[in-house]
Amino acid sequence: MSTFESLDLNKQLLTAIAEAGYTEPTEIQEKAIPQIMAGHDILGVAQTGTGKTAAYLLPILMKVKYAQGMNVRALIMAPTRELVMQIDEQISVLAAHTDIRHVAAYGGVGPKTQIEKIELGVDIIVATPGRLLEIYGKGHLNFKDLKFWVLDEADRMLDMGFMPQIRAMLEIIPRKRQNLLFSATFPEKVERFAAEFLEFPTRISVTQQATAATTIDQQLYYVPNFKTKINLLQHLISDKETFQRVIIFTRTKEHANNIYKFLERKIDKSVRVIHANKGQNARMNSMDAFKDGDVRILVATDVAARGIDISMVSHVINFDVPIQHEDYVHRIGRTGRARHTGIAISFANKVELRHIEKIEKIIRSKIPLLQLPPEVFVEETSFEEQQEIDKEVDILRKREDPTFKGAFHEKKNPRRDQSTSKRRKY
Repeated sequence: MSTFESLDLNKQLLTAIAEAGYTEPTEIQEKAIPQIMAGHDILGVAQTGTGKTAAYLLPILMKVKYAQGMNVRALIMAPTRELVMQIDEQISVLAAHTDIRHVAAYGGVGPKTQIEKIELGVDIIVATPGRLLEIYGKGHLNFKDLKFWVLDEADRMLDMGFMPQIRAMLEIIPRKRQNLLFSATFPEKVERFAAEFLEFPTRISVTQQATAATTIDQQLYYVPNFKTKINLLQHLISDKETFQRVIIFTRTKEHANNIYKFLERKIDKSVRVIHANKGQNARMNSMDAFKDGDVRILVATDVAARGIDISMVSHVINFDVPIQHEDYVHRIGRTGRARHTGIAISFANKVELRHIEKIEKIIRSKIPLLQLPPEVFVEETSFEEQQEIDKEVDILRKREDPTFKGAFHEKKNPRRDQSTSKRRKY
Protein backbone atom coordinates (compact mmCIF):
# COMPACT_ATOMS: atom_id res chain seq x y z
CA MET A 1 0.00 0.00 0.00
CA SER A 2 1.38 3.39 -1.01
CA THR A 3 1.03 6.60 0.97
CA PHE A 4 -0.35 9.97 -0.09
CA GLU A 5 3.20 11.32 0.14
CA SER A 6 4.34 8.78 -2.45
CA LEU A 7 1.72 10.13 -4.92
CA ASP A 8 3.71 13.39 -5.23
CA LEU A 9 0.97 15.62 -3.86
CA ASN A 10 1.96 19.09 -2.65
CA LYS A 11 2.18 20.18 0.97
CA GLN A 12 -1.13 22.04 0.94
CA LEU A 13 -3.04 18.96 -0.18
CA LEU A 14 -1.17 16.61 2.16
CA THR A 15 -2.02 18.89 5.10
CA ALA A 16 -5.70 18.92 4.15
CA ILE A 17 -5.72 15.14 3.70
CA ALA A 18 -4.21 14.64 7.16
CA GLU A 19 -6.68 17.10 8.74
CA ALA A 20 -9.55 15.21 7.13
CA GLY A 21 -8.34 12.04 8.84
CA TYR A 22 -7.29 10.09 5.75
CA THR A 23 -4.23 7.98 6.44
CA GLU A 24 -3.66 6.03 3.22
CA PRO A 25 -5.05 6.12 -0.33
CA THR A 26 -7.78 3.72 -1.41
CA GLU A 27 -7.19 1.37 -4.34
CA ILE A 28 -8.89 3.65 -6.89
CA GLN A 29 -6.89 6.63 -5.62
CA GLU A 30 -3.64 4.71 -5.73
CA LYS A 31 -4.26 3.65 -9.33
CA ALA A 32 -5.96 6.74 -10.77
CA ILE A 33 -3.99 9.66 -9.31
CA PRO A 34 -0.65 8.90 -11.09
CA GLN A 35 -2.42 8.31 -14.40
CA ILE A 36 -4.38 11.56 -14.19
CA MET A 37 -1.23 13.44 -13.15
CA ALA A 38 0.45 12.01 -16.26
CA GLY A 39 -2.26 13.55 -18.44
CA HIS A 40 -4.16 10.44 -19.51
CA ASP A 41 -7.88 10.27 -20.20
CA ILE A 42 -9.38 7.97 -17.57
CA LEU A 43 -12.27 5.55 -17.53
CA GLY A 44 -12.67 4.62 -13.87
CA VAL A 45 -14.97 1.88 -12.64
CA ALA A 46 -15.17 1.69 -8.86
CA GLN A 47 -17.76 0.72 -6.28
CA THR A 48 -19.49 3.60 -4.60
CA GLY A 49 -17.86 4.48 -1.29
CA THR A 50 -14.33 3.59 -2.43
CA GLY A 51 -13.02 7.17 -2.63
CA LYS A 52 -13.33 7.83 -6.36
CA THR A 53 -14.24 11.51 -5.84
CA ALA A 54 -10.88 12.25 -4.23
CA ALA A 55 -9.25 10.06 -6.90
CA TYR A 56 -9.97 12.72 -9.51
CA LEU A 57 -10.12 15.82 -7.28
CA LEU A 58 -6.61 15.51 -5.86
CA PRO A 59 -4.77 15.50 -9.22
CA ILE A 60 -7.06 18.27 -10.54
CA LEU A 61 -6.27 20.40 -7.49
CA MET A 62 -2.57 19.66 -8.01
CA LYS A 63 -2.71 20.90 -11.60
CA VAL A 64 -5.03 23.86 -11.05
CA LYS A 65 -2.77 24.81 -8.07
CA TYR A 66 -4.10 28.30 -7.30
CA ALA A 67 -6.68 30.89 -8.30
CA GLN A 68 -5.94 32.28 -11.73
CA GLY A 69 -7.90 34.43 -14.20
CA MET A 70 -11.67 34.62 -14.44
CA ASN A 71 -12.57 31.52 -16.47
CA VAL A 72 -13.26 27.98 -15.32
CA ARG A 73 -10.42 25.50 -15.77
CA ALA A 74 -12.06 22.30 -14.50
CA LEU A 75 -15.66 21.25 -15.09
CA ILE A 76 -17.22 18.39 -13.10
CA MET A 77 -20.69 17.22 -14.15
CA ALA A 78 -22.88 15.08 -11.89
CA PRO A 79 -26.49 13.87 -12.20
CA THR A 80 -28.10 15.22 -9.02
CA ARG A 81 -27.86 18.32 -6.88
CA GLU A 82 -27.13 16.17 -3.82
CA LEU A 83 -24.08 14.70 -5.54
CA VAL A 84 -23.00 18.13 -6.80
CA MET A 85 -23.12 19.48 -3.24
CA GLN A 86 -21.23 16.44 -1.96
CA ILE A 87 -18.42 16.90 -4.51
CA ASP A 88 -18.25 20.64 -3.82
CA GLU A 89 -17.99 19.95 -0.09
CA GLN A 90 -15.13 17.53 -0.78
CA ILE A 91 -13.35 20.25 -2.75
CA SER A 92 -13.72 22.57 0.25
CA VAL A 93 -12.04 19.97 2.46
CA LEU A 94 -9.19 19.08 0.10
CA ALA A 95 -8.53 22.64 -1.11
CA ALA A 96 -8.70 24.16 2.40
CA HIS A 97 -5.09 25.40 2.23
CA THR A 98 -5.31 26.85 -1.29
CA ASP A 99 -7.09 29.87 -2.75
CA ILE A 100 -8.76 27.81 -5.48
CA ARG A 101 -12.28 29.12 -6.22
CA HIS A 102 -15.08 26.63 -6.79
CA VAL A 103 -18.80 26.92 -7.38
CA ALA A 104 -21.62 24.37 -7.16
CA ALA A 105 -24.36 24.95 -9.75
CA TYR A 106 -27.62 23.01 -9.53
CA GLY A 107 -31.37 23.42 -9.91
CA GLY A 108 -34.05 23.68 -7.27
CA VAL A 109 -32.92 27.17 -6.33
CA GLY A 110 -32.59 30.33 -8.42
CA PRO A 111 -29.35 30.76 -10.41
CA LYS A 112 -28.67 34.34 -9.27
CA THR A 113 -26.32 33.55 -6.37
CA GLN A 114 -24.47 30.89 -8.40
CA ILE A 115 -24.00 33.34 -11.29
CA GLU A 116 -22.71 36.05 -8.93
CA LYS A 117 -20.06 33.66 -7.59
CA ILE A 118 -19.02 32.62 -11.11
CA GLU A 119 -18.65 36.25 -12.21
CA LEU A 120 -16.21 36.90 -9.36
CA GLY A 121 -13.90 34.36 -11.02
CA VAL A 122 -13.93 30.58 -10.76
CA ASP A 123 -11.41 27.78 -11.18
CA ILE A 124 -13.62 24.68 -10.73
CA ILE A 125 -17.34 24.30 -11.39
CA VAL A 126 -19.38 21.31 -10.20
CA ALA A 127 -22.76 21.26 -11.89
CA THR A 128 -25.83 19.36 -12.99
CA PRO A 129 -26.24 19.40 -16.80
CA GLY A 130 -29.45 21.44 -16.89
CA ARG A 131 -28.25 24.27 -14.65
CA LEU A 132 -24.87 24.34 -16.40
CA LEU A 133 -26.49 24.89 -19.80
CA GLU A 134 -28.86 27.47 -18.33
CA ILE A 135 -25.99 29.56 -16.93
CA TYR A 136 -23.99 29.17 -20.15
CA GLY A 137 -27.02 30.22 -22.18
CA LYS A 138 -27.25 33.45 -20.16
CA GLY A 139 -23.67 34.27 -21.19
CA HIS A 140 -22.03 33.89 -17.77
CA LEU A 141 -19.55 31.10 -18.58
CA ASN A 142 -16.47 31.02 -20.77
CA PHE A 143 -14.79 27.65 -21.34
CA LYS A 144 -11.80 28.78 -23.42
CA ASP A 145 -9.38 27.99 -20.56
CA LEU A 146 -10.93 24.63 -19.68
CA LYS A 147 -8.36 21.87 -19.12
CA PHE A 148 -10.35 19.15 -17.29
CA TRP A 149 -13.78 17.67 -17.97
CA VAL A 150 -15.12 15.13 -15.46
CA LEU A 151 -18.30 13.09 -15.82
CA ASP A 152 -19.11 11.53 -12.44
CA GLU A 153 -21.71 8.76 -12.01
CA ALA A 154 -21.80 8.31 -15.79
CA ASP A 155 -24.17 5.34 -15.60
CA ARG A 156 -26.72 7.31 -13.61
CA MET A 157 -26.31 10.31 -15.91
CA LEU A 158 -27.27 8.21 -18.93
CA ASP A 159 -30.08 6.43 -17.05
CA MET A 160 -31.61 9.82 -16.22
CA GLY A 161 -31.68 10.86 -19.88
CA PHE A 162 -28.96 13.52 -19.78
CA MET A 163 -27.31 12.42 -23.03
CA PRO A 164 -28.64 15.43 -25.06
CA GLN A 165 -27.29 17.89 -22.47
CA ILE A 166 -23.95 16.07 -22.32
CA ARG A 167 -23.66 16.18 -26.11
CA ALA A 168 -24.53 19.88 -26.06
CA MET A 169 -21.78 20.58 -23.51
CA LEU A 170 -19.23 18.59 -25.49
CA GLU A 171 -19.95 20.83 -28.48
CA ILE A 172 -19.20 23.89 -26.35
CA ILE A 173 -16.07 22.99 -24.40
CA PRO A 174 -12.60 22.89 -26.04
CA ARG A 175 -11.65 19.71 -27.87
CA LYS A 176 -8.19 19.79 -26.33
CA ARG A 177 -8.84 18.77 -22.73
CA GLN A 178 -8.29 15.91 -20.32
CA ASN A 179 -11.37 13.70 -19.90
CA LEU A 180 -12.15 11.75 -16.73
CA LEU A 181 -15.20 9.48 -16.65
CA PHE A 182 -16.11 7.65 -13.45
CA SER A 183 -18.88 5.16 -12.84
CA ALA A 184 -19.83 2.59 -10.22
CA THR A 185 -21.22 0.26 -12.90
CA PHE A 186 -20.17 -0.23 -16.51
CA PRO A 187 -23.19 -1.19 -18.61
CA GLU A 188 -23.03 -1.31 -22.40
CA LYS A 189 -24.34 2.24 -22.85
CA VAL A 190 -21.50 3.66 -20.76
CA GLU A 191 -19.01 1.62 -22.77
CA ARG A 192 -20.43 3.03 -26.03
CA PHE A 193 -20.33 6.57 -24.64
CA ALA A 194 -16.72 6.17 -23.50
CA ALA A 195 -15.68 4.85 -26.93
CA GLU A 196 -17.30 7.86 -28.61
CA PHE A 197 -15.98 10.68 -26.44
CA LEU A 198 -12.74 9.58 -24.72
CA GLU A 199 -9.34 9.68 -26.39
CA PHE A 200 -7.72 6.27 -25.87
CA PRO A 201 -8.62 6.22 -22.17
CA THR A 202 -6.73 4.32 -19.53
CA ARG A 203 -9.27 2.00 -17.94
CA ILE A 204 -8.96 1.64 -14.19
CA SER A 205 -11.21 -0.88 -12.50
CA VAL A 206 -10.87 -1.78 -8.85
CA THR A 207 -13.68 -4.32 -8.87
CA GLN A 208 -15.71 -6.43 -11.22
CA GLN A 209 -18.39 -4.38 -12.98
CA ALA A 210 -21.38 -3.68 -10.71
CA THR A 211 -20.30 -5.77 -7.75
CA ALA A 212 -21.18 -4.65 -4.24
CA ALA A 213 -18.49 -3.65 -1.77
CA THR A 214 -17.11 -6.50 0.32
CA THR A 215 -17.71 -4.42 3.46
CA ILE A 216 -21.49 -4.79 2.99
CA ASP A 217 -23.41 -7.76 4.40
CA GLN A 218 -26.42 -8.28 2.11
CA GLN A 219 -29.66 -9.84 3.33
CA LEU A 220 -33.04 -10.60 1.74
CA TYR A 221 -36.50 -11.26 3.14
CA TYR A 222 -39.47 -12.52 1.16
CA VAL A 223 -42.34 -10.28 2.32
CA PRO A 224 -45.66 -10.82 0.51
CA ASN A 225 -47.26 -7.39 0.83
CA PHE A 226 -46.97 -3.77 1.96
CA LYS A 227 -48.48 -4.23 5.42
CA THR A 228 -46.15 -7.11 6.22
CA LYS A 229 -43.22 -4.99 5.05
CA ILE A 230 -44.33 -2.35 7.55
CA ASN A 231 -44.48 -5.00 10.30
CA LEU A 232 -40.97 -6.23 9.48
CA LEU A 233 -39.63 -2.68 9.31
CA GLN A 234 -41.13 -1.89 12.70
CA HIS A 235 -39.60 -5.04 14.19
CA LEU A 236 -36.12 -4.23 12.86
CA ILE A 237 -36.03 -0.48 13.46
CA SER A 238 -37.21 -0.86 17.06
CA ASP A 239 -33.77 -2.29 17.89
CA LYS A 240 -32.06 1.07 18.31
CA GLU A 241 -28.77 -0.37 19.55
CA THR A 242 -28.29 -2.35 16.33
CA PHE A 243 -29.97 -0.02 13.83
CA GLN A 244 -28.04 3.06 14.84
CA ARG A 245 -28.13 5.07 11.60
CA VAL A 246 -30.45 3.84 8.86
CA ILE A 247 -31.43 4.84 5.33
CA ILE A 248 -34.70 3.37 4.03
CA PHE A 249 -35.12 3.46 0.25
CA THR A 250 -38.50 3.39 -1.45
CA ARG A 251 -39.55 3.36 -5.08
CA THR A 252 -42.09 6.20 -4.84
CA LYS A 253 -42.51 9.42 -2.89
CA GLU A 254 -45.93 8.15 -1.74
CA HIS A 255 -44.31 5.15 -0.06
CA ALA A 256 -41.62 7.41 1.38
CA ASN A 257 -44.18 9.76 2.92
CA ASN A 258 -46.30 6.92 4.31
CA ILE A 259 -43.31 5.19 5.90
CA TYR A 260 -42.04 8.49 7.35
CA LYS A 261 -45.42 9.22 8.97
CA PHE A 262 -45.66 5.69 10.37
CA LEU A 263 -42.14 5.71 11.84
CA GLU A 264 -42.54 9.17 13.35
CA ARG A 265 -45.86 8.18 14.95
CA LYS A 266 -44.99 4.66 16.13
CA ILE A 267 -41.22 4.21 16.41
CA ASP A 268 -39.00 7.27 16.58
CA LYS A 269 -39.40 11.02 16.22
CA SER A 270 -35.80 11.06 14.98
CA VAL A 271 -36.72 10.48 11.32
CA ARG A 272 -36.70 12.62 8.16
CA VAL A 273 -37.83 12.07 4.57
CA ILE A 274 -36.35 13.36 1.30
CA HIS A 275 -37.67 13.03 -2.24
CA ALA A 276 -38.10 15.11 -5.40
CA ASN A 277 -41.13 17.02 -4.08
CA LYS A 278 -39.22 18.27 -1.05
CA GLY A 279 -37.76 21.75 -1.37
CA GLN A 280 -34.03 22.21 -1.63
CA ASN A 281 -33.66 23.73 1.84
CA ALA A 282 -35.73 20.95 3.42
CA ARG A 283 -33.61 18.29 1.73
CA MET A 284 -30.35 19.95 2.76
CA ASN A 285 -31.53 20.35 6.35
CA SER A 286 -32.59 16.69 6.51
CA MET A 287 -29.26 15.51 5.07
CA ASP A 288 -27.29 17.70 7.48
CA ALA A 289 -29.29 16.47 10.47
CA PHE A 290 -28.72 12.86 9.42
CA LYS A 291 -25.02 13.46 8.84
CA ASP A 292 -24.62 15.18 12.22
CA GLY A 293 -26.29 12.27 14.01
CA ASP A 294 -29.32 14.30 15.10
CA VAL A 295 -31.57 12.03 13.01
CA ARG A 296 -31.37 8.23 13.23
CA ILE A 297 -33.54 7.30 10.23
CA LEU A 298 -33.65 8.83 6.76
CA VAL A 299 -36.38 7.74 4.34
CA ALA A 300 -35.49 8.47 0.72
CA THR A 301 -36.32 7.79 -2.90
CA ASP A 302 -33.57 7.13 -5.43
CA VAL A 303 -33.11 10.87 -5.89
CA ALA A 304 -30.79 10.61 -2.87
CA ALA A 305 -29.15 7.26 -3.57
CA ARG A 306 -25.95 8.84 -4.88
CA GLY A 307 -25.89 12.01 -2.87
CA ILE A 308 -25.25 10.69 0.63
CA ASP A 309 -21.61 10.33 1.69
CA ILE A 310 -21.73 9.43 5.37
CA SER A 311 -19.23 6.90 6.64
CA MET A 312 -21.13 5.52 9.63
CA VAL A 313 -24.47 4.42 8.13
CA SER A 314 -25.11 1.10 9.88
CA HIS A 315 -27.95 -0.16 7.66
CA VAL A 316 -29.57 0.41 4.30
CA ILE A 317 -33.07 -1.03 3.95
CA ASN A 318 -34.61 -1.47 0.50
CA PHE A 319 -38.28 -1.29 1.46
CA ASP A 320 -38.95 -1.53 -2.28
CA VAL A 321 -36.55 -3.33 -4.61
CA PRO A 322 -35.33 -0.93 -7.34
CA ILE A 323 -36.61 -1.69 -10.84
CA GLN A 324 -33.52 -0.02 -12.29
CA HIS A 325 -31.31 -2.90 -11.25
CA GLU A 326 -28.00 -1.00 -11.25
CA ASP A 327 -29.50 1.32 -8.63
CA TYR A 328 -29.26 -1.54 -6.13
CA VAL A 329 -25.48 -1.15 -6.07
CA HIS A 330 -25.75 2.59 -5.48
CA ARG A 331 -28.40 2.27 -2.79
CA ILE A 332 -26.54 -0.28 -0.70
CA GLY A 333 -23.31 1.65 -1.27
CA ARG A 334 -24.57 4.24 1.21
CA THR A 335 -23.35 1.84 3.90
CA GLY A 336 -19.99 0.09 4.18
CA ARG A 337 -18.18 3.28 3.18
CA ALA A 338 -14.61 4.32 3.91
CA ARG A 339 -13.64 0.79 5.00
CA HIS A 340 -16.44 0.62 7.57
CA THR A 341 -18.80 -2.36 7.53
CA GLY A 342 -22.54 -2.14 6.97
CA ILE A 343 -25.67 -4.22 6.38
CA ALA A 344 -28.05 -3.93 3.41
CA ILE A 345 -31.49 -5.52 3.83
CA SER A 346 -34.03 -5.92 1.02
CA PHE A 347 -37.75 -6.64 1.35
CA ALA A 348 -39.15 -8.40 -1.74
CA ASN A 349 -42.64 -9.50 -2.68
CA LYS A 350 -43.44 -11.98 -5.47
CA VAL A 351 -42.72 -9.62 -8.35
CA GLU A 352 -39.71 -8.03 -6.64
CA LEU A 353 -38.09 -11.46 -6.30
CA ARG A 354 -37.89 -11.50 -10.10
CA HIS A 355 -36.00 -8.20 -9.96
CA ILE A 356 -33.73 -9.66 -7.27
CA GLU A 357 -32.82 -12.50 -9.66
CA LYS A 358 -31.68 -9.95 -12.24
CA ILE A 359 -29.80 -7.93 -9.60
CA GLU A 360 -27.96 -11.07 -8.52
CA LYS A 361 -26.78 -11.57 -12.11
CA ILE A 362 -25.49 -8.01 -12.21
CA ILE A 363 -23.63 -8.22 -8.89
CA ARG A 364 -22.50 -11.81 -9.62
CA SER A 365 -23.53 -13.17 -6.27
CA LYS A 366 -26.54 -14.57 -4.45
CA ILE A 367 -28.19 -12.49 -1.76
CA PRO A 368 -28.89 -14.74 1.26
CA LEU A 369 -32.61 -15.29 1.88
CA LEU A 370 -33.52 -15.16 5.57
CA GLN A 371 -36.59 -16.41 7.39
CA LEU A 372 -38.98 -13.78 8.66
CA PRO A 373 -38.55 -13.33 12.41
CA PRO A 374 -41.31 -15.20 14.26
CA GLU A 375 -42.42 -11.96 15.92
CA VAL A 376 -43.40 -10.47 12.53
CA PHE A 377 -47.10 -10.90 11.74
CA VAL A 378 -47.79 -11.83 8.11
CA GLU A 379 -50.79 -9.89 6.86
CA GLU A 380 -53.19 -11.13 4.21
CA THR A 381 -52.54 -9.52 0.83
CA SER A 382 -55.42 -7.30 -0.22
CA PHE A 383 -57.28 -8.10 -3.43
CA GLU A 384 -56.11 -4.83 -5.02
CA GLU A 385 -52.45 -5.30 -4.11
CA GLN A 386 -52.51 -8.91 -5.35
CA GLN A 387 -53.93 -7.70 -8.66
CA GLU A 388 -51.12 -5.19 -9.05
CA ILE A 389 -48.49 -7.81 -8.22
CA ASP A 390 -49.96 -10.29 -10.73
CA LYS A 391 -50.09 -7.62 -13.43
CA GLU A 392 -46.44 -6.70 -12.85
CA VAL A 393 -45.41 -10.37 -12.99
CA ASP A 394 -47.21 -10.70 -16.34
CA ILE A 395 -45.48 -7.60 -17.70
CA LEU A 396 -42.06 -8.96 -16.73
CA ARG A 397 -42.80 -12.37 -18.21
CA LYS A 398 -43.93 -10.80 -21.48
CA ARG A 399 -40.70 -8.84 -21.66
CA GLU A 400 -38.71 -12.03 -21.16
CA ASP A 401 -40.88 -14.11 -23.52
CA PRO A 402 -42.83 -12.22 -26.23
CA THR A 403 -44.92 -15.35 -26.89
CA PHE A 404 -46.26 -15.37 -23.32
CA LYS A 405 -49.98 -14.55 -23.47
CA GLY A 406 -50.39 -13.57 -19.83
CA ALA A 407 -51.85 -15.43 -16.90
CA PHE A 408 -53.42 -12.56 -14.97
CA HIS A 409 -56.79 -12.78 -16.74
CA GLU A 410 -57.11 -16.45 -15.82
CA LYS A 411 -57.27 -15.66 -12.11
CA LYS A 412 -60.88 -14.83 -11.29
CA ASN A 413 -60.11 -14.39 -7.59
CA PRO A 414 -56.49 -14.16 -6.47
CA ARG A 415 -57.61 -14.61 -2.85
CA ARG A 416 -58.08 -18.33 -3.49
CA ASP A 417 -54.34 -18.72 -3.94
CA GLN A 418 -53.59 -17.34 -0.52
CA SER A 419 -53.21 -19.39 2.57
CA THR A 420 -55.83 -18.77 5.24
CA SER A 421 -53.09 -19.05 7.80
CA LYS A 422 -51.67 -15.82 9.15
CA ARG A 423 -48.35 -17.47 9.93
CA ARG A 424 -46.30 -18.64 6.96
CA LYS A 425 -42.84 -20.07 6.52
CA TYR A 426 -40.65 -18.85 3.69
